[in-house]
Amino acid sequence: MGTRLKVLSVFKSLHRTRMDVFKDDNRALTAARLKINDEFQKNKSETSEENIQKMIKMGLNVEAVLREAVVQMEHIGEDTLLLRPRESLLLENVPYCDQPRKKS
Repeated sequence: MGTRLKVLSVFKSLHRTRMDVFKDDNRALTAARLKINDEFQKNKSETSEENIQKMIKMGLNVEAVLREAVVQMEHIGEDTLLLRPRESLLLENVPYCDQPRKKS
Protein backbone atom coordinates (compact mmCIF):
# COMPACT_ATOMS: atom_id res chain seq x y z
CA MET A 1 0.00 0.00 0.00
CA GLY A 2 1.32 3.42 -0.93
CA THR A 3 2.13 6.04 1.66
CA ARG A 4 -0.79 8.23 0.60
CA LEU A 5 -3.23 5.33 1.06
CA LYS A 6 -1.72 4.49 4.47
CA VAL A 7 -2.19 8.08 5.63
CA LEU A 8 -5.78 8.11 4.38
CA SER A 9 -6.42 4.76 6.08
CA VAL A 10 -5.14 6.08 9.44
CA PHE A 11 -7.22 9.24 9.02
CA LYS A 12 -10.39 7.22 8.40
CA SER A 13 -9.59 4.78 11.19
CA LEU A 14 -9.18 7.61 13.69
CA HIS A 15 -12.53 9.08 12.68
CA ARG A 16 -14.30 5.70 12.92
CA THR A 17 -12.82 5.15 16.36
CA ARG A 18 -13.85 8.67 17.39
CA MET A 19 -17.42 7.88 16.37
CA ASP A 20 -17.43 4.67 18.45
CA VAL A 21 -15.61 5.94 21.53
CA PHE A 22 -17.49 9.22 21.89
CA LYS A 23 -20.90 7.99 20.74
CA ASP A 24 -23.72 10.30 21.90
CA ASP A 25 -21.24 12.89 23.24
CA ASN A 26 -21.45 15.74 20.73
CA ARG A 27 -18.94 17.91 22.53
CA ALA A 28 -16.25 15.18 22.56
CA LEU A 29 -17.10 14.14 18.99
CA THR A 30 -16.58 17.69 17.76
CA ALA A 31 -13.38 18.24 19.74
CA ALA A 32 -11.88 14.97 18.51
CA ARG A 33 -12.89 15.69 14.89
CA LEU A 34 -11.29 19.13 15.03
CA LYS A 35 -8.08 17.76 16.59
CA ILE A 36 -7.73 14.92 14.07
CA ASN A 37 -8.39 17.21 11.12
CA ASP A 38 -6.04 19.89 12.48
CA GLU A 39 -3.15 17.45 12.98
CA PHE A 40 -3.49 16.00 9.49
CA GLN A 41 -3.89 19.47 7.93
CA LYS A 42 -0.85 20.76 9.83
CA ASN A 43 1.33 17.97 8.44
CA LYS A 44 -0.06 17.68 4.91
CA SER A 45 3.01 19.24 3.32
CA GLU A 46 5.45 16.81 4.98
CA THR A 47 7.67 15.16 2.37
CA SER A 48 10.14 13.14 4.44
CA GLU A 49 9.20 9.47 4.13
CA GLU A 50 10.77 8.78 7.52
CA ASN A 51 8.69 11.48 9.25
CA ILE A 52 5.53 10.35 7.48
CA GLN A 53 6.07 6.77 8.66
CA LYS A 54 6.59 8.03 12.25
CA MET A 55 3.34 10.02 12.04
CA ILE A 56 1.47 7.01 10.64
CA LYS A 57 2.72 4.92 13.57
CA MET A 58 1.73 7.68 16.02
CA GLY A 59 -1.76 7.85 14.49
CA LEU A 60 -2.17 4.09 14.85
CA ASN A 61 -1.00 4.29 18.46
CA VAL A 62 -3.47 7.11 19.20
CA GLU A 63 -6.27 5.06 17.64
CA ALA A 64 -5.35 2.07 19.83
CA VAL A 65 -5.29 4.19 22.99
CA LEU A 66 -8.67 5.71 22.18
CA ARG A 67 -10.19 2.30 21.51
CA GLU A 68 -8.64 0.53 24.51
CA ALA A 69 -8.27 3.14 27.25
CA VAL A 70 -11.13 5.64 27.00
CA VAL A 71 -14.26 4.89 29.01
CA GLN A 72 -17.28 7.16 29.09
CA MET A 73 -18.88 7.39 32.51
CA GLU A 74 -22.24 8.61 33.76
CA HIS A 75 -23.32 9.88 37.17
CA ILE A 76 -25.58 7.68 39.26
CA GLY A 77 -27.93 9.99 41.12
CA GLU A 78 -27.68 13.74 41.41
CA ASP A 79 -25.99 14.23 44.79
CA THR A 80 -23.35 11.49 44.67
CA LEU A 81 -19.90 11.09 43.23
CA LEU A 82 -20.79 7.57 42.11
CA LEU A 83 -19.98 6.86 38.49
CA ARG A 84 -20.47 3.88 36.22
CA PRO A 85 -19.62 3.18 32.61
CA ARG A 86 -22.39 4.13 30.22
CA GLU A 87 -24.30 0.90 29.79
CA SER A 88 -25.02 1.55 26.13
CA LEU A 89 -21.28 1.41 25.45
CA LEU A 90 -20.32 -1.56 27.62
CA LEU A 91 -19.11 -4.76 26.08
CA GLU A 92 -20.63 -7.92 27.52
CA ASN A 93 -18.91 -9.41 30.60
CA VAL A 94 -16.67 -6.42 31.24
CA PRO A 95 -16.44 -5.81 34.99
CA TYR A 96 -16.51 -2.31 36.40
CA CYS A 97 -16.23 -0.72 39.82
CA ASP A 98 -19.55 0.29 41.34
CA GLN A 99 -18.09 1.57 44.61
CA PRO A 100 -18.97 5.07 45.80
CA ARG A 101 -16.13 7.55 46.16
CA LYS A 102 -15.78 9.32 49.46
CA LYS A 103 -16.31 13.06 49.33
CA SER A 104 -13.22 15.06 50.29
